[in-house]
Amino acid sequence: MPAAERPRRPTLEDVASRAGVSRATASRVVNGSQSVEPELIARVRTAVEELNYVPNLAARALMTRRTSTIALVAAEPDTRVFGDPFFSAIVRGVSQEASRHGVQLMLAMAQGPDDLQRVERYLLGGHVDGLLMISEHGNHGMAARVSTQLPVVIGGRPLDPAIRVPFVDNDNVGGATMAARHLATLGRTRVATITGPLDMSAGVDRLAGFRRGLGRRFRPRLVENGEFTLDSGAAAMARLLHQDRAIDGVFAASDLMAIGAMATLRKFGRSVPDDVAVVGFDDIDLAALSSPSLTTIRQRTTDQGRAMVRLLLSRVAPDDLDAQDETDTPLSAHGETGDRIVLPVELVLRDSA
Repeated sequence: MPAAERPRRPTLEDVASRAGVSRATASRVVNGSQSVEPELIARVRTAVEELNYVPNLAARALMTRRTSTIALVAAEPDTRVFGDPFFSAIVRGVSQEASRHGVQLMLAMAQGPDDLQRVERYLLGGHVDGLLMISEHGNHGMAARVSTQLPVVIGGRPLDPAIRVPFVDNDNVGGATMAARHLATLGRTRVATITGPLDMSAGVDRLAGFRRGLGRRFRPRLVENGEFTLDSGAAAMARLLHQDRAIDGVFAASDLMAIGAMATLRKFGRSVPDDVAVVGFDDIDLAALSSPSLTTIRQRTTDQGRAMVRLLLSRVAPDDLDAQDETDTPLSAHGETGDRIVLPVELVLRDSA
């Protein structure tokens, strides 16, 4: 049959027109997203059946040069990624938003230079449309290198200000400032801190906020470094007590470290909060269940993951984002400059301080 006589293949635009919805909404339904209202799903599915529409994924990939896949890379060991509630919350938010937009998600973990090089080669091989990266340490430059060829969004402020890559962060400085001032308001005069890794912006910014919150009461010798883990918090607390047994307040830069610190305080015969008040950062589920329950800084980690996806898709496929995506809560944040988003945090008062 001559090409001119062949029936025209129905397009996604035809489906959207028949259903009376936007192309983006039709795309979500066709790609299996559950974020669309049931009535609209029914209308799109009816249009698909009436038009006998069949997505041509190979043709779409050739035409758009898109794979409809994004990568989430964590520069951490798999034991850390699957054992730390922070990472599970980020992955949950990323997965929810990717599914909402009909995008596939690939998760990779890179524990060292060899892993980073392997993942980088894969990313630049045309397998994904963009990269989300979390927990990148200061000595890694993968995000900067990949960003020359792919859209990249980082979870957390890049430690190196020369890396001009879009990011979504939480207000680490403001949160740590609130924590320090809360401890001071309680009348605590010898306040220590357990920092996160100082080759990561979260560790640097939370220490800076703590210092700002205490002002002249800040004591450099009451600072110990941790690794955002339970064991590192316990070990750092022991070092602090050997340094100064009169410590009466502690800000730990993560809830896991705070819970580890409280375990050490119990071993040393110190009561929380009577002898030592403790404040954490994150508000993971364990914070409310610890003994005593943990006063902490709540950050919106799941929202951070969702906002990262939308920021990435605004560069990969802006036409696929509906107007309401621009006003969804995770992107409504102070410190927003379009490609640098800082989400607000809040102090959650419980029994430990």
